[in-house]
Amino acid sequence: MNTLPSVLRRAVLLAFVALAALLSSCASSPEPRDYAAEQPHLDLRQYFNGKLIAHGVFTDRGGQVKKRFVVQLLGHWQGSEGVLEEDFVYSDGSRQRRVWHLSDLGQGRWRGRADDVVGEASGEAAGNALRWRYTLNLPVDGAVYQVDFEDWMWLIDERVMLNRARMSKFGVHLGDVTLSFEKLP
Repeated sequence: MNTLPSVLRRAVLLAFVALAALLSSCASSPEPRDYAAEQPHLDLRQYFNGKLIAHGVFTDRGGQVKKRFVVQLLGHWQGSEGVLEEDFVYSDGSRQRRVWHLSDLGQGRWRGRADDVVGEASGEAAGNALRWRYTLNLPVDGAVYQVDFEDWMWLIDERVMLNRARMSKFGVHLGDVTLSFEKLP
């Protein structure tokens, strides 16, 4: 008889946790259209055309900086199709190269491919913002993991753009990447 109250308490606690998880999953998150009136207007073909440099950090889910890096970028376009070359140099001396093949699908919609991206990346732009989603084959300590990225980019002025990327696996937050892009003359 003594166990019934503890079983009920446990059931109530589990129900409360499930309800809290459900309510937090229903919380509204930003959409690109929320930035439609923001200026300056982000035109990816214009911004990612020519040379750029980016400085960034990777932080774990606790907020601790785990890696710093610099990226040299070179973009070029023919109509609605573009190529963006990214050359990374990490604080530990390691290097990485990613080449994006980008397509402007019109009405603020974008598609991208790269060798280490699983399938296609999809993007939606409005105003000064772009939300970019993709799954990346991420090498870690000799193994490769498929990690989901949700990038948000905001154009600050004609030269500077900020990028915050949330990394997750099976919906579990792993960490964040923060970047500052600068368009070079």
